[in-house]
Amino acid sequence: MTFSDGLTKFRDYITLWQLTEDGEPFHTHSSWLQRVYSGNRLAMLKIPLSAEERRGSRLMVWWNGQGAAQVLKQDDNAMLLEYLSGDQSLVEMAIGGQDDRATRIICQVTNRLHAQPIPSDSELVSLPEWFKSLFLAAKHQGGIFSRAESIASRLLSQPQDIRMLHGDIHHGNILDAGERGWLVIDPKGLSGERGFDFANIFCNPRADIATNVQQFARRLEIVSEVANIKRSRLLAWIISWSALSAAWFIEEGENPETPLAVATLALDELGDSDF
Repeated sequence: MTFSDGLTKFRDYITLWQLTEDGEPFHTHSSWLQRVYSGNRLAMLKIPLSAEERRGSRLMVWWNGQGAAQVLKQDDNAMLLEYLSGDQSLVEMAIGGQDDRATRIICQVTNRLHAQPIPSDSELVSLPEWFKSLFLAAKHQGGIFSRAESIASRLLSQPQDIRMLHGDIHHGNILDAGERGWLVIDPKGLSGERGFDFANIFCNPRADIATNVQQFARRLEIVSEVANIKRSRLLAWIISWSALSAAWFIEEGENPETPLAVATLALDELGDSDF
């Protein structure tokens, strides 16, 4: 979608939903966004650019504001979300010496999402499909990717506690909503074992935190406790997710150093433990 096309769509929805603009439109790699007013309420108008984002938008509707930003209006091509304007940031919390607190908050919010039932008509993507890039990387790259693929294949073939998954849980996708607490945005819309959703915490929000051995150990302890996941099972998911992330980095021509370092930390911790 060109910039001109994006502006046209925004104008169409601003007229259709009787909105008032508050700032200029902007875009990420996957969506166009603009802050607006719906009556007296500040909101965010979002136009997804991919099937993945549209699937995530339908999941936001299903959550109905329970652990996620409330959807105020939506159709197949656009969504109007409550604007989350709290002062706190999990990213700033983590880099400012409060990583333990940030990690607990992320786990608590994710637990809240996982408590909700899977809708029968959700069109969620299964984890085996989501992991295709890791399987390809194992075939072409070998090494740590092969080790991770072996672990991921076992996890995926013997899933436990199947849930509706956000798919991209990290510090930047959980925002302060003031009195409403902490709420997620930008889900991918997956289904599978709930342990998957906790693995991406370990690769964020910055490389120096993610790859710090002591911090990794603290996070492992906290997530295992708050999410109630067996330590070795969590390590297996961290290895699988981090290698998948590294495979995506390589596909995009980017440096996979951080996720590979996290995968190595988790492999060292897992050792010969059963999961």
